[in-house]
Amino acid sequence: MDPVPWRDAWHEALYAVTLGFYVTRGGPATHFTTATHGPTGATLARALLELWAAEHGTAAPSVVVDVGAGRGELATHLARAVADVSGEEVGGAGAVTGTRVVAVDVVDRPEGLDERVEWLRSPGGSGLPAALAGLRDALVIAHEWLDVVPCTVAQVDASGTAREVLVDPRTGAESLGGGLTEADRRWADAHWPTTTPGDRIEVGRARDEAWSDLVSRVASGTLLAVDYGHTATGRPSGGTLAAYADGRLTVPVPDGSCDVTAHVAMDTLDADRVLTQREALQALGLTGATPPHALASTDPLAYVAALERASTEARLLDRHGFGGFWWAVKRVREHDVT
Repeated sequence: MDPVPWRDAWHEALYAVTLGFYVTRGGPATHFTTATHGPTGATLARALLELWAAEHGTAAPSVVVDVGAGRGELATHLARAVADVSGEEVGGAGAVTGTRVVAVDVVDRPEGLDERVEWLRSPGGSGLPAALAGLRDALVIAHEWLDVVPCTVAQVDASGTAREVLVDPRTGAESLGGGLTEADRRWADAHWPTTTPGDRIEVGRARDEAWSDLVSRVASGTLLAVDYGHTATGRPSGGTLAAYADGRLTVPVPDGSCDVTAHVAMDTLDADRVLTQREALQALGLTGATPPHALASTDPLAYVAALERASTEARLLDRHGFGGFWWAVKRVREHDVT
């Protein structure tokens, strides 16, 4: 088999109907834990509604959308959190009252998913379903979506020229192809300039375009991208292309056996602000502080609950873990849309 551009092999490895890792090998939770799973997911969902309230002054939006929803873990937490803060029943499919919660991913609706969560199947990668459009009063979350939108991988050759990296889909063996397309070259020159031989570049143009497409589907509301990432002052010279399977880091081979991912250039997205998750959650009031020990004597149940909450918050704030993720926040006002 001839080598192909990493971007093409990557897309097939994750999203092809008969091969794709996300289609054929179970949900992400089968292979790794994200902040959307378990107690951290519940705390994160509440924090996301706090973000909405801070920006819009209302307890809950008309619709919450979870893009790259896995098997609906965060969407389920969001449905519960919306019901808690609004005091209203969350609208399910066909509902005309209450906040709608919509999950978007590349598989059919998972069995056993909370009936309050609507489900839209997407094409995979940067593709979004046509039905996801005209969203008003919407909170849209793309949690670890952009890092699995395949992008051009390049490497600087001995002459200082960035050339596209090709890969054998069967083995993962790499070779250098031709120069970058004009659009990719312009992106690299603007956002990841390097002429040092051996340096790698993960051209974020595909991620920027996927994010812009998502933004264009929102008539009013707030969008949030949460992901592994970097900014201009910290571009990794060796790149970040990696793979995971069965909970372990493995060699990136685009044969459908593993999740292939690369960090996102967060500062090139169309966003109003870019900050770490730790910074964002602290601004929303999360501290991870241990409750006063005296509470254990006066109200043991409250102490245990507070201790559990503090532990969960601490995990989300950990600068070496979930707290090191990046948030890109974009506000869309009705008059912004033409």
